[in-house]
Amino acid sequence: MTNTDDVKRYLANRQKEIDGAALYLALAEIEKQPQLAEVYARLSASEEKHASAWEKKLADLKAIAPPRRLSWRAATMIWLAKRFGSQFVLPTIASNERADSQAYIGQPDEEAEKFSMDERSHARMLSMASLSKGGMSGGSVAQLEGRHRASGGNALRAAVLGANDGLVSILSLTMGVAGATNSNADVLIAGLAGLLAGAGSMALGEWLSVQSSRELYENQIKIEAEEIAESPEEETEELTLIYQSKGLPEDRARELASHMMEDQTHILDTLAREELGIDPEELGGSAYEAAFTSFFLFAIGAIFPIFPFIFWGGTNAIYLSLAVSAVGLFIIGAAITLMTGRGVLFSGFRQVVVGMAAAALTYGVGRLIGVSVG
Repeated sequence: MTNTDDVKRYLANRQKEIDGAALYLALAEIEKQPQLAEVYARLSASEEKHASAWEKKLADLKAIAPPRRLSWRAATMIWLAKRFGSQFVLPTIASNERADSQAYIGQPDEEAEKFSMDERSHARMLSMASLSKGGMSGGSVAQLEGRHRASGGNALRAAVLGANDGLVSILSLTMGVAGATNSNADVLIAGLAGLLAGAGSMALGEWLSVQSSRELYENQIKIEAEEIAESPEEETEELTLIYQSKGLPEDRARELASHMMEDQTHILDTLAREELGIDPEELGGSAYEAAFTSFFLFAIGAIFPIFPFIFWGGTNAIYLSLAVSAVGLFIIGAAITLMTGRGVLFSGFRQVVVGMAAAALTYGVGRLIGVSVG
């Protein structure tokens, strides 16, 4: 690689760090929580240190760095933050930090590897901050992305939506087939096939999702272990920021972080929980349990519209299927109020109306197809 290539790369790296330092400084100025403002200020200082390091590399090559100016992107982000608040821009800034850490990968300089770790750390801190409206509260610091935790509310939501998917999709399928044919056996076969296909697809999708999350968590823990071995000072600093953002004074946070880093037996477990929001013993739960649960929930909802066709036929089975499905839809709508706080009657009947509209649409299409074929 020529000196010219190095100069271009150093200039690009320098500009990213200049933009980052200015962004964090702006966030520190508008942040109302003193502890979080201090965290932003220290992140700004970290980016400033990175920019100075690249300027030194340029000086070593006797290259003249242009005067510091913000890129239009950084200037726009600062304007948006000041106009609409930090929460408006935090997700984008966190995404940029992750991209910057990737940009350093493959660069031959010793600084690049270290700065890549720093950028990943900054991205995680910003992800924490973006979870709450007022910045990084004590409760939100320990949580990162949504799939890192399965709270009771999320589990309830998944259960309700899983049953709803099964009921509405199989109700629509059975009504479509019923509209196209007078054969009770055809409707029953289509409904059962749809139940197995839909439940199987849901189970496989959930298994892949949870298993992929487990593998991601394992990789994150592996990276964390490497960072502890290679850069214990940086990990101490990062843990200090986490404790400080929870409300501890800086000296107390640093003392606690140093004490935790001395415990080599449990430090990886501590950082995995505090920094990544991961329980090393759980890693997001069992993929097989999640798959079985998804299969079961979809099947529970799907059995409502199919059940009448097992014992009855013709229009009686259709009316009974609609009636039983309406009851199921109302129950699901009522369950949704546990999350939304809306009235039971409103949510229940709204769910019935939406489900019946979907069934009427597919029945009408099936009827048209049946007449055309006939």
